[in-house]
Amino acid sequence: MSRHSAFNGRRRVPPPINEPVRSYEPGSRERASLKARLAAMAAEHIEIPLVIGGRALMKADAARSVMPHNHRHELGRYARASAEDVRQAVAAAHDAHREWSGWTFEDRAAVFLKAAELLTTTWRDTLNAATMLGQSKTALQAEIDSACEIIDFWRFNVHYAQELLDEQPVSDRTMWNQLEYRGLEGFVFAVTPFNFTSIAANLPTAPALMGNTVIWKPAASAMFSAHYIMALLQAAGLPPGVINMVAGDAVMISKELLSHRDLAGVHFTGSTGVFNDMWKTIGASIASYRSYPRIVGETGGKDFIIAHASADTAALATAILRGGFEFQGQKCSAVSRAYVPRSIWNDVRDRVVAMMHEIKMGDVQDFRNFMGAVIDQRAFDKIQGYIDHARSSARIVAGGESDASNGYFIRPTLVETPDPSHRLMCEEIFGPVVTAYTYDDTKWTEVLELVDATSPYALTGAIFAQDRRAVVEARSALRHAAGNFYINDKPTGAVVGQQPFGGARGSGTNDKAGSKLNLVRWVSARAVKENFNPPTTFAYPFMGEA
Repeated sequence: MSRHSAFNGRRRVPPPINEPVRSYEPGSRERASLKARLAAMAAEHIEIPLVIGGRALMKADAARSVMPHNHRHELGRYARASAEDVRQAVAAAHDAHREWSGWTFEDRAAVFLKAAELLTTTWRDTLNAATMLGQSKTALQAEIDSACEIIDFWRFNVHYAQELLDEQPVSDRTMWNQLEYRGLEGFVFAVTPFNFTSIAANLPTAPALMGNTVIWKPAASAMFSAHYIMALLQAAGLPPGVINMVAGDAVMISKELLSHRDLAGVHFTGSTGVFNDMWKTIGASIASYRSYPRIVGETGGKDFIIAHASADTAALATAILRGGFEFQGQKCSAVSRAYVPRSIWNDVRDRVVAMMHEIKMGDVQDFRNFMGAVIDQRAFDKIQGYIDHARSSARIVAGGESDASNGYFIRPTLVETPDPSHRLMCEEIFGPVVTAYTYDDTKWTEVLELVDATSPYALTGAIFAQDRRAVVEARSALRHAAGNFYINDKPTGAVVGQQPFGGARGSGTNDKAGSKLNLVRWVSARAVKENFNPPTTFAYPFMGEA
């Protein structure tokens, strides 16, 4: 098959539009459809294979995929790769690279545009139901994540890629200068977390769009939705070997891939500690690679809200509650620390507590619930440890209860501390715990400095103030404290094409998923100069006699 298209028109991809979020209101057709799909998928028990070179491989070594909110309910079993399976994935990526990288951008883009359309229509309930059942997201949180954001990633990435390819150097009548955007030599290792199905869909596909082949390791606790992402991409026409899905022992898989000479890049979302270890491994192996690997990571966060005395207390309380407790606080952008002036604290606290008492949590198939369960026993124990520490060293204002007997449930918890350096103000918890520090209204400038210095992270943050001077001061003082900064809004819910997402410091490389900045990392540019009038003598004019 020819590697070059005979089509010689200048093709333009469809303009991207953010996918509308469905509300799933009582009585709506969309609600009935999703509930029916939830019931059907909950009643199934599936095998989740490795996918290597387009082949589905089920293994004797398999692990359980369960509902976090009902951990006795097994949704299926997922295959765990051996070292030989991982090496086969490298070979499959290598074999697919020549053809895939030789396809025109438009032909690669068509695969992901078709995938977006399939997800918009016939696959929507399936991906949403998989995310709800396997990751304990509510209908709305799943809709935002596993439907709308994936669709937006696939449509906007194509748009941004075309903008990048359109960027060409200056030429004149004597020469034609061109910039060719090549896929990287080797394979990209994509490592994705449990908390966003959209991240699991984007991290392997963004490099693939740019002509790379990928080995994808999903989180063990999100294999149920990962299986359906892979199936959707295959249904959209993704060729075998372009994205290979492996699961199992993370240490073994990373050891095999990070030491391989053909490692071209790492696209990672997860903990800061794991990313640091990966970077160290790559650094120690740097002389063994064909090329310097591209390292792109979005890691931890200790996300903040700082309120000024002029803040709207109703808006502030709502932002703390939604930003801190939606999806059980398991967002890298979730509110974890709040700085509130004493003059408004009592009002804000009482509003938050009143809303907390109204929160229902439980099985996400019951649409009345605002919260589900945290992802697994390990997360439950970690979060419970922070709550226990708060009981002995701070004040639990509301919440703090937990129960893991049937599901990994932790009630939303509001903590108050007089110590701005308290452990709960500094460390990432990744659960439904918000810690508040109240400050003297006259200490506004000092508190801005405190917010900036307290955490090693710099992912998201928000300022609430009606006084514009306070907004200007905070925006300046906290310039490097957050890669995504919000004014009078919660620091969660970034939308592709509207708020490119990522942070710096201990929060990652800030390559902004869902933007042109991220796509640049997955290409290696080649400058090509064609001279229409090359010189025919070596001498220059300055060499002539006076």
